[in-house]
Amino acid sequence: MKICVVGSGYVGLVTGGCFSEIGNHVVCADLAKEKIDNLNKGILPIYEPGLEEMVKRNAEKKRLTFSSNPKEAVKGVDVIFVAVGTPSRSDGGAHLGYVDSVAQMVAENITKEVVLVLKSTVPVKTNSRIRNIVKDAKFKVHVVSNPEFLKEGEAVADFMRPDRIVVGVVDGDQYAQDIMQRLYHPVSLKSEKIVLMNPESAELTKYVANTMLAMRISFMNEVSTLCEKVGADVHSVRHGVGSDARIGTRFLYAGPGYGGSCFPKDVTALVHTGRDNDVEIDLAVATDRVNQRQKGVLVRKLRKKLGDLRGKKICIWGIAFKPKTDDIRESPSLALIDAVLADGGIIAAHDPIAADNARNLYEGKSNISIVDDEYEAAKDADAVVLVTEWRPYQSPDFEKLKEIMKQHFI
Repeated sequence: MKICVVGSGYVGLVTGGCFSEIGNHVVCADLAKEKIDNLNKGILPIYEPGLEEMVKRNAEKKRLTFSSNPKEAVKGVDVIFVAVGTPSRSDGGAHLGYVDSVAQMVAENITKEVVLVLKSTVPVKTNSRIRNIVKDAKFKVHVVSNPEFLKEGEAVADFMRPDRIVVGVVDGDQYAQDIMQRLYHPVSLKSEKIVLMNPESAELTKYVANTMLAMRISFMNEVSTLCEKVGADVHSVRHGVGSDARIGTRFLYAGPGYGGSCFPKDVTALVHTGRDNDVEIDLAVATDRVNQRQKGVLVRKLRKKLGDLRGKKICIWGIAFKPKTDDIRESPSLALIDAVLADGGIIAAHDPIAADNARNLYEGKSNISIVDDEYEAAKDADAVVLVTEWRPYQSPDFEKLKEIMKQHFI
């Protein structure tokens, strides 16, 4: 099948790479010419385990190509995926300008009947909105909602071995339904993974799923605060609770709050969607409020132990919002770094993958260095804060830390 993916960021590259891996001919299109030039040289804008090798392998086989001209890229294809950004507006809703622009471009440039798949995370009723934009196209455009459920760090595996494939199709659109089932058949051979529903249900499913996962994290973070007060061990509580098959163990780990490009945005978008429809989703509101408070827990611990942080050196281990990614968006580490710097402290930070992104973010800022060795960061430090649970940090050399640190606080 011939596929065009518009948007060559995280979702677009994973989608394009994986579809080409299972035999389709895919063109990833993006207006960012520098990004496309780099992709044609084998340089990816993101880090995702296994993706670089997959992209290079399929580019060499000519199954995967890249274009900075989306108007040409959509000509002659069977399916067009929309994988552009939907950043949060100031009121918490999703900005749909990029999605609208792609829909208009598709309507004006296609040369045959196509299925237009909304892979970007969008609010309820976006499918209807896009159908209205493309209704006067020269050729028939079938609009499908197909939200992504890719975990950063495990995206390739999630695509190739999905828990489910949510497909929202307008009632009676058998053409679109048949195309989507054919498209995803290679990754659902062992069991039927496609969950068909109407577009509104598909759009809402993405927001609800991410909010529910974020809710579990925020709840356990509140429980961890209670555990510290009463002398309980939150890890023991987690194990006891998670052993219940009705609950399970996933997303029950206490920490400094959730981050990344999905959970924060999707929680606030669900709240906004509810308010647009006169429904106050109190649990989602509380989930976000708890997370904002939790991102300050580490600096509060530092102040309690060290007092005034002015002139104190704080070593940060882990800048990415989670392991196995270079994504630092909304990372709890950034909240900690900013708070320490605001208190007059000095930061030395390390991350195995996300260091360059952090250097770019803090370029020109004083009292912060991003170093290439975790023990170099810890030298003469008043405290070491382990924020991201990368494997290399999980069994540190405590004797070495004791020798090189100024104060022995981890």
